[in-house]
Amino acid sequence: MHIHIGKHIELVLRQQGRSISWFAGQICCERTNVYSIFRRESIDTDLLLRISKCLDYNFFKFYDSALNMDDRPS
Repeated sequence: MHIHIGKHIELVLRQQGRSISWFAGQICCERTNVYSIFRRESIDTDLLLRISKCLDYNFFKFYDSALNMDDRPS
């Protein structure tokens, strides 16, 4: 299962109606770095934890789901 975490982050941010500037301020980075996050297929777990807390959304669930799918018997 392929996970493009940046796309999930961007989708949740937009669904919440938050601005890029707000998000950048919340995670202590520049606006240009936010666009870089959106393009990432993978992400550092510490940053993902900060983003999850900021947006009050568990982005780790995508990886948990992938692990559970891989555990299914063939």
